[in-house]
Amino acid sequence: MNLLRQAMFVGGIVLVALPLAWAFLPRATVPGAVAQPVVAPVGKRIALSFDDVPRGPGAFYTPAERTARLIAALRASGVEQAAFFANPGRIGASNDGAARLAAYAAAGHVVGDHSFAHRDLRAVSAQAFLADVDRAEDWLKGKPGYRPWFRFPGLNQGGRDAVKRRAVLDGLGARGLSVAWVTADGSDWNIEGQTIAARKAGQAIDEGALRDLYVETMVQSADFSDALLRRVTGRSPPQMLLLHETDVAARYIGDLVAALRRDGWTIVTADAAYADPLYRQTGDFDSANGTLPEAIGWQQRVPGPLYYARNDKPLADRLFAERVLHRTPIATPRCRVQRHPWRRVCSQTAFAPRRPLPLGLAA
Repeated sequence: MNLLRQAMFVGGIVLVALPLAWAFLPRATVPGAVAQPVVAPVGKRIALSFDDVPRGPGAFYTPAERTARLIAALRASGVEQAAFFANPGRIGASNDGAARLAAYAAAGHVVGDHSFAHRDLRAVSAQAFLADVDRAEDWLKGKPGYRPWFRFPGLNQGGRDAVKRRAVLDGLGARGLSVAWVTADGSDWNIEGQTIAARKAGQAIDEGALRDLYVETMVQSADFSDALLRRVTGRSPPQMLLLHETDVAARYIGDLVAALRRDGWTIVTADAAYADPLYRQTGDFDSANGTLPEAIGWQQRVPGPLYYARNDKPLADRLFAERVLHRTPIATPRCRVQRHPWRRVCSQTAFAPRRPLPLGLAA
């Protein structure tokens, strides 16, 4: 009887131990299994990038003042490294563009290629586009902070023209350049443009409202992108936020970084973000004329909006008019300019003064 009990006890141990041992075997040793990386849960991460460097005069500062303020604000905010995407065609003997790019690199930031003349791929042949890239690379290579990253002007990789896109992507690969995808975009260039136009027109600008609109829009665009990428990839990869080298950015980048952190974001370097496999997308897409989450979403036929709502220019213009200028926009009857096939992007919006409300009524 004792022998029987001992045999049952040993058998029980074996039955428990074998499944546990199998579960803890490295997956590569399990017949027929494919090794999968173990991804530890992480929070939201985001890197900052600035396009169209060096830009000309903006809403508030000289170009040199803007660069100094951006560098100081990024340093004060603890941003170790941002990426600045350059158009060397903007640099000439009559401006300080080369010195400003060098200043960004000296501050620890990195510099990528945004083409020489910022030409839209829709308007030129693949060969002409790549020739423009070559001109930019001739200027950028060997400079401090250089990275072999290429960001398409306007994020337009050829849209639905798969043949042209493939020719350009193959050409970039042959040159050792990788695509510097964007994941989060809040059309900050439009906020800057609206601010410049308002100042030129002598309109009163509510600067507190301008700051809040800018910060709120960029944070919301990051959150929208994170939610969309979780849907299409099943995880939360590091984001790449598209900004531009604008006076509005120089004025409020510290506020934006603080708001991102309050919203649960960790600011990471551009190098860290682009090390994620997500950004090695060089396959064919139904449409590639915007952010990476949009392109993946179109390919996967994901239902629902695939771009952040305030990238719709009429909506963004209305918010600027109402919140920053305290004016009521007059709806544009027709939208003649359409930059994206799935977005309404109009050339201009007229504004009317806000009507005084009757006494006792609040807006």
